[in-house]
Amino acid sequence: MFEHLRRPWKRIIAPIARGLVRIGVTANGVTIIGAAGTVIVAIATGLTGWLLPGAIVLAILVAFDSLDGSVASMTGGGTQFGAFLDSTLDRIADWAVLTGVIVYLRRHEVLWMADGSHQGPDIWAQIGMAAALFAIMTSFVTSYARARAEAEGFEAKNGIATRSDRLVIILVGMALTGAGLPLAVLSCFLVALALLGIVTVWQRISHVSQDMNRNPRPADPSHE
Repeated sequence: MFEHLRRPWKRIIAPIARGLVRIGVTANGVTIIGAAGTVIVAIATGLTGWLLPGAIVLAILVAFDSLDGSVASMTGGGTQFGAFLDSTLDRIADWAVLTGVIVYLRRHEVLWMADGSHQGPDIWAQIGMAAALFAIMTSFVTSYARARAEAEGFEAKNGIATRSDRLVIILVGMALTGAGLPLAVLSCFLVALALLGIVTVWQRISHVSQDMNRNPRPADPSHE
């Protein structure tokens, strides 16, 4: 949904990329710093419960995720290892963001009365945790489907919810709940994320299936 914004965004961040190149920061360095920052902020957000500031910082880190590509293009172009590293660390960052949300929900799973007595489990927190766990699976399968399709010589970049879409959904849900809306709001966003993940996986499988039926190729045993 948001992929069409990638090109104008790259023009906006170009001055920052040029500044990083001038001080000697490499594209791989930007990738590692961004992923490490995302992991630290995501887990810290879950532990502290500061959803709104955490969502804002994570949004900034996510927004500048494409800096490594811009730096690479200004220093002679990207490398195969750089693309591999970026894709691999993106999966770790995605896991960290949803894990931070799960940690937050786990800390709010139990409802307490004003007098400190135990009222019972918060069903919305439980729904949110289940949806987040499912969304972790669909996000990884979405990425794997693309990688496996490309290994077989096909393309699977389509789908209603790409990585940028998934992150926007998570961060908006976090920000709204952090701003004072009920926990149910965050859980509803996570349920939407899980459902969109199912649709995206199905779309990629369907697309590759159609391509393979039109252009069948022998399977490569080394990819099993």
